[in-house]
Amino acid sequence: MGKFKEEYDVLQNLEFALVLTYREHPEMSDYDAMDAVKGLVRTYKAERDRRPAPELRLNPPAQEAYNLLREFCEWRLGRQPLEVFQEGEEEPMLLDIGEGALTLDEVIACLQRILRSIERWNREMGRRGYYNLVSQFVR
Repeated sequence: MGKFKEEYDVLQNLEFALVLTYREHPEMSDYDAMDAVKGLVRTYKAERDRRPAPELRLNPPAQEAYNLLREFCEWRLGRQPLEVFQEGEEEPMLLDIGEGALTLDEVIACLQRILRSIERWNREMGRRGYYNLVSQFVR
């Protein structure tokens, strides 16, 4: 699998976490998504640089987006399995990333790319421009 395909898969995973949060919170704006992504970038940069994690103050939708996004990042880092519920099943299936684990720098780079996308589509299409764009592609 090529580098582009791998990066695309990671971005799609992380954007899925954001789209799920938008769908749960109709009041959520792109600014909440930006706050969540910025907070996670700060958290992972602190970890990479061996500094204490920053104290974040996020509103409820941004905090929920941060938490879910972090679950997906931790899975992509190979630190924890991801719980996935199959239709009709009561117990979650656990997905392990296996050999495809990313480094902190790779996850940070993906988060920064998503942040630039949120900023761009918010500027061009308004308050929920990013969500309106990515929700067409993320199911």
